[in-house]
Amino acid sequence: MTAVTRRLRNWPASLRWTMYVAIGLALLLVLVLLVGVIVVRRSWPETSGELEIAGLEGEAEVLRDEHGIPQIYADSLHDLMLAQGFVHAQERFFEMDVRRHATAGRLAELFGEDALETDRVVRTLGWRQVAEQELTLLKPSTRALLDAYAEGVNAYLDDRGLAEISLEYAVLDLSGFDYSPEAWTAVDSIAWLKAMAWDLKGNLEEEIGRARSIGAVGTERAAQLFPPYPYDDHPPIVEQGAVVDGVFEQDATAPGTRLPQRPPLGPRVQEALAGIERVVGEVPALLGAGDGIGSNGWVVGGEHTDTGAPILANDPHLGISLPGVWMQVGLHCREVSDACPLDVGGFSFSGVPGVIIGHNADIAWGFTNLAPDTTDLYVERVRDDRWQHDGRSRPLEVREETIEVRDGDDVTIQVRSTAHGPLLSDLSGELGDLVDEAGDSGVVPDVAERWDDAVSLAWTALDPQPTADALAALNLATDWRSFRAALADFAVPGQNVVYADTEGHIGYQATGRVPIRKSGNDGLLPAAGWRAENDWTGEYVPYDALPNVLDPESGLVVTANQAVVDPASTVSGYPYYLTDDWDRGYRSARIRELLEDDESLDVDDMSSVQLDDRNPMAPKLTPYLLEIELPVDYYSDGQRKLADWDFQQDADSAAAAYYNVVWRELLARTFHDELTGTLRPDGGDRWFAVVTDLLTRPGDRWWDDQATDDVVETRDDILEASLRAARDVLTSRQSPNADEWSWGALHRLELRSSTLGESGIGLIEDLFNRGEWEVGGGGAIPDATGWDAREGYDVATAPSMRMVIPLDDLDAARWVNLTGVSGHAFHAHYVDQTDLWAEGETLPWVFSTDAVEDAAEDTLTLVPTD
Repeated sequence: MTAVTRRLRNWPASLRWTMYVAIGLALLLVLVLLVGVIVVRRSWPETSGELEIAGLEGEAEVLRDEHGIPQIYADSLHDLMLAQGFVHAQERFFEMDVRRHATAGRLAELFGEDALETDRVVRTLGWRQVAEQELTLLKPSTRALLDAYAEGVNAYLDDRGLAEISLEYAVLDLSGFDYSPEAWTAVDSIAWLKAMAWDLKGNLEEEIGRARSIGAVGTERAAQLFPPYPYDDHPPIVEQGAVVDGVFEQDATAPGTRLPQRPPLGPRVQEALAGIERVVGEVPALLGAGDGIGSNGWVVGGEHTDTGAPILANDPHLGISLPGVWMQVGLHCREVSDACPLDVGGFSFSGVPGVIIGHNADIAWGFTNLAPDTTDLYVERVRDDRWQHDGRSRPLEVREETIEVRDGDDVTIQVRSTAHGPLLSDLSGELGDLVDEAGDSGVVPDVAERWDDAVSLAWTALDPQPTADALAALNLATDWRSFRAALADFAVPGQNVVYADTEGHIGYQATGRVPIRKSGNDGLLPAAGWRAENDWTGEYVPYDALPNVLDPESGLVVTANQAVVDPASTVSGYPYYLTDDWDRGYRSARIRELLEDDESLDVDDMSSVQLDDRNPMAPKLTPYLLEIELPVDYYSDGQRKLADWDFQQDADSAAAAYYNVVWRELLARTFHDELTGTLRPDGGDRWFAVVTDLLTRPGDRWWDDQATDDVVETRDDILEASLRAARDVLTSRQSPNADEWSWGALHRLELRSSTLGESGIGLIEDLFNRGEWEVGGGGAIPDATGWDAREGYDVATAPSMRMVIPLDDLDAARWVNLTGVSGHAFHAHYVDQTDLWAEGETLPWVFSTDAVEDAAEDTLTLVPTD
């Protein structure tokens, strides 16, 4: 008998039982914690030792550094791709599985009725069918890579239970989830490209917003909300060259031409578009959505660097997700040869073989969104299974889709399509009888027979194309010529691609299939689908005619989603219509300003440019704010902060906090009385241009609050009210002492899982979500931590990664991810790069074999099965 037991026996019985219960509860808690740790760790990847993998032809090695970033070595392309598939599945299979369900319109199978509307939209768009068709178009070599990758994913899944794959599956399993993941296929990888194309599709939202704004405030005032691109202040990407005989030549000149604008649609169609907008919003934004979706990418030639060699930088701005959209990886043939030519590192998408953005031994590349106008809405005349076009009644294409719903009945939908595309209006019960009221609106002329209304979507991504061939070839390109040849097949989404090579060259290439429209359709507003003059011609802007430049005279290329060319310039006249809805160029102008006239730029300088947080609107608005006379009291504290402000938006800045609250209040007080819902300002770069113009018009009607019938407000009334309201907001949210305000306390980054992290069950959400981080930056700023003024100040979009590559020393490259390599909650690499990201730091990005081996913390050897 122990001394403790003897002492307990001498205690009163009631006290002894209390102690026994306490000890029992403590032991139970320890047991629960132990089980919890076992469950959590059960799905974590093996990162050292040896594993037998079916399908391998030889040994493959996976070397992971202190942040878990894998560098994979093998003797064949087949084994490299197989090993990458295995490693992706080790780290992120749940994410991969959710993505393939999303792109196939099968989320309801996992998450029940809550996902049904999303599935209805994706099935109507037919992403999966298009991916299946694209598979048949691919080169045999690309198909082989996709199949080998799938082999690796399936080797990982073989004989694993749900809890051995991810914690998310374990949680779902506790809820009675009767599920076994299907084998991975090449189509699963290709379908992810449809999600990329959708999130980066271009101006569909602007097309809807432009038409709805006309309905809300009329054509003239709506035009103020969509100002033209400021070519004089924010130069386009390519400033030299023109299209001659169908080829873009950088030393040529030609006059520019423009397509005519069509008249606006009538009020009933404008109202109906609100239903379409809601339908579009049902599609999951797997890369992100909103004004902040964009990127910075630039390259400087040797004349601007301290080493005389090019440096390339890239930081795509996407939605906030956990895990982050990118996974860093290196893929190396042990001996580079014609049989095994791959030696590449960079950022990959889990579920897709190869590297999307990065460098190989010869070239480096980065992406920003070109956002060409690749979508058009058509108002169609339909009746039963017919639609009207060019004076004739034509048959609709009809198919049925059955959606399985977890814990619910199957749902069957009918998808109808015209030659333009699927009828999105079939998804919305809110479209009115457009034809009935067309006589009053002037949109649809009177017709002898009854036709119902419908709205279809034309989108280039619904036309199968071998974009996967381009990604495979890009990884293997060795110079400018092979780089451009690889991108010829990059159909969607249209991208700006910056280039540098180890020989000292820099360049730029626009990519994507951009439709050529007939004369009746300018792409800016929905068109009448029954009129043949509004159709696409069936031809696309030729790849050779897309803007490109090699070794520009300036010695640098800056892309930040601004205009690519100026179609009205006699120097770079461009005969094809790409879009009118460019980013307004504030970021590109600032980046160019920081890079120009410097002959000693280095890697640290490039990182500093990525972190620049100067607000481009503040120098325009702040002088007007300072002219407002406020009494020297409580309300003037914020003004005094602005008087000494350098317009930088670091996380600690009190002035930045006050300015951004004033900005949000100004937008609400100026526009919310006449605009509703998504028409209200999100505060992004378009609204910078809108308000900049209005500031010079103190009596403009926009300043007047329509809710105050007996008062006509002017600019200064709105500015004063905004200044006062912002003071009250910050007093309430932070402190009555203006010295204690900070932008970061408002502008917070929270990382949330898009699945169980949004379950609505607090304990489960806490398992998978992380945050918050207080950060600087903002929208239309190089450090593009975008926020939506309609929602609040929290970060909605952000640099999803940052990379800087010096072409003279690839081992001196730097990179950082928004989250980490791992998709496993509680794993050391789940968010281990986020602190570095938030602090503006980066990690060494080693590439050579010796450097990779020196950095390795774990080595996993994959060997063939006997």
